[in-house]
Amino acid sequence: MTTVHNDVSPRVHAVQAAAALSASMGIGRFVYTPILPLMNTQAGLSASLGATLATANYVGYLIGALAGILSPGVVRSAAVMRTSLVVLIATLALMPTTHDGSIWFALRLVAGVASALIFMIAVSALHAHLRGTSQFLAGWGFGGVGLGIALSGVLVFVIRFIGTWSTAWLASATLAAVCAVVAWRLTPEPRPIITPDAPVTHSSQRGFTALLISYFLEGVGYIIAGTFLVAAIDLAAPEWVGSGAWIVVGLAAFPSCALWAWLSLRWSRPTLLLVALLIQGVGIALPAVIGGVGPALISAFLFGITFLGIGSIVLAIGAHLQFPRAVPLLTAGYSVGQILGPLVVTPLLRDGYRDALLLGSAVVFAAAVAAAALRYRFPSDLDAGPRTATSNEKVVFDVR
Repeated sequence: MTTVHNDVSPRVHAVQAAAALSASMGIGRFVYTPILPLMNTQAGLSASLGATLATANYVGYLIGALAGILSPGVVRSAAVMRTSLVVLIATLALMPTTHDGSIWFALRLVAGVASALIFMIAVSALHAHLRGTSQFLAGWGFGGVGLGIALSGVLVFVIRFIGTWSTAWLASATLAAVCAVVAWRLTPEPRPIITPDAPVTHSSQRGFTALLISYFLEGVGYIIAGTFLVAAIDLAAPEWVGSGAWIVVGLAAFPSCALWAWLSLRWSRPTLLLVALLIQGVGIALPAVIGGVGPALISAFLFGITFLGIGSIVLAIGAHLQFPRAVPLLTAGYSVGQILGPLVVTPLLRDGYRDALLLGSAVVFAAAVAAAALRYRFPSDLDAGPRTATSNEKVVFDVR
């Protein structure tokens, strides 16, 4: 393993990666969540079509993840990243130009492909260019997703009172364009030096299987909340609370990866994964069980503080297990889960979102069970106890 050197300072690189992740995930993918209630009331979007559009985005995300598996060079291409940023912005800007569900489906599908490509390029760049620097700086870079959620959430919150669903999409496209300008000169991961593959041990293979199952189930459960949380809160609380809760999700998500990185100095990553999944399961179920402003905001905070952390923990464990193409495989499994999530709960949406959130919570608890199995099957030589990280060990999303 070699350290990557370039002329860009680690801090600037983290800012560029954060901007790319803000555009691709925080805005490109998740702005649909606070805009969904506006489209329900103003554009005549039904709950079932809303779930279908969400699924289209997740199918596109899977296609992008598969591209990373089949063509590893894709995640090392600046041209692919920049083209994907332009395409993503265009899909956001084109959403209000039609009321045709099939066109909406196509736009969200293409947006999903672009989001996945940008995400993989940015995360791979973080791993490559911040190796040997503080893991917390990388955590803040990954927190760009949360920053994008918070910024787009504030944008949609304001537009609810002064504009329409069309205005929300156009403003989101503008915000994504600003992030793209900051991210434009991000240097992707360079082509690696070819070295013999490390042997995959039986214990690593068992651990990776448990990790993949857990992450797949997390994809199913978390995306139900990620898609319908705002709409569900809107039905049970004053109108402003849903959008406000989504802002809380973003604000909680922004520092979450740095927080989980700090916690990894005291506890092992498999243990933290189990704890994060349990916390998230409670957060998703809370607004379905208890109505009101307080539970809604607590739910948003618990969801925001965990969903990015879970992703960073899982990807770090996968890389540490030295399983071939672990990151693209885990991303693909997560994507399949996200596709199934909205489809599974569609029959439950006729009477609101309560049952959907309860099902999402149950699936996340099932993911926690798989994480518990990982905790006990984790290779002992890769699961050292708490200690102070040395300068050589402060790698991106350090796993213990």
